[in-house]
Amino acid sequence: MLTLPMCGWLKKKLPGCKIVFLGSTYTQPVVAACAHVDVFLNIDILKSLPEEQQISILQQQVIDAVVHVYPNKLVARLAQKAAIPVRVGTRNRWFHWLTCNKLVKLSRRNSPYHESQLNMLLLSGIGINEIPLSEMHCYTGLTKVNPLPLWLKEDLNKEEKQLNIILHPKSKGSAREWGLDNFARLAGMIYEAGHKVYITGSPAEHEILNTWLQQQVPFATDLTGRLSLAEFISLAKAADGLVACSTGTLHIAAAVGTHALGIYPPVRPVHPGRWSPIGAKAEYLVHAKGCTACADPQKCSCMAQVTPEQVFQRVLTWTGPAAPATKIHL
Repeated sequence: MLTLPMCGWLKKKLPGCKIVFLGSTYTQPVVAACAHVDVFLNIDILKSLPEEQQISILQQQVIDAVVHVYPNKLVARLAQKAAIPVRVGTRNRWFHWLTCNKLVKLSRRNSPYHESQLNMLLLSGIGINEIPLSEMHCYTGLTKVNPLPLWLKEDLNKEEKQLNIILHPKSKGSAREWGLDNFARLAGMIYEAGHKVYITGSPAEHEILNTWLQQQVPFATDLTGRLSLAEFISLAKAADGLVACSTGTLHIAAAVGTHALGIYPPVRPVHPGRWSPIGAKAEYLVHAKGCTACADPQKCSCMAQVTPEQVFQRVLTWTGPAAPATKIHL
């Protein structure tokens, strides 16, 4: 999600250029929804082929430049063997010194920049300047969204001033989580205020959440394990807002123009300065001061300092006239 603005910016700076996106199978529905990408190459399929065929597939695309946003030794070697004229990588990857001819000084570990800005910096390898973070969301291009399935479209609230709110409580271990008790309390507040609550998650998360769903949020619509990624994108666009921790679903909701509220810890490298959602209605809540145990996710209490009441107050601003997105350090 935070790579896609590069595609939109390239289209603006190099009108008529062709964008080939090399990505994993699970990313394909997201890339398919991006108006700026012309061709998707599946790295999982590519890796299953003999090397000669891998090289041939790259050469058939007549690629002028490759930008290694995600460092991968296999892809770096293939780009070199396919004789792609310009190959951009980072200076701190030793295999890029052997396979790339344009090296960008870029270190992500302790950088103060947002992840999307760090990605954009790589375009300096082909002479393209970066853009401010405040403009980044203008170039994501997640506009090729499929219509909602009929069964889901009919389920959405249609009454005026009633909201359809998605809560995505899990993260597949990719982020600090807010906790099921907090999500249950928030869901109850939203429901009691007359709004509709949808719980989303993967099939594996459905198994984890099944008891919680039945016992603590029986009033919510359980969509865990029921949606493909393409269907989730459609739901995110149709809904009024989404609450999650730092997950891909949060970035999807932000990119399609929905209210997207992320809950973050104040600790590097998972803080919102690096991973906040980008969008006209994207916002986050974060405890301003770290605790004494931030380094240990099991002991850190910073996420718990963001209360369901605080999140609920933000959700209430999504009714009526559009409220400006905020970035609140509590």
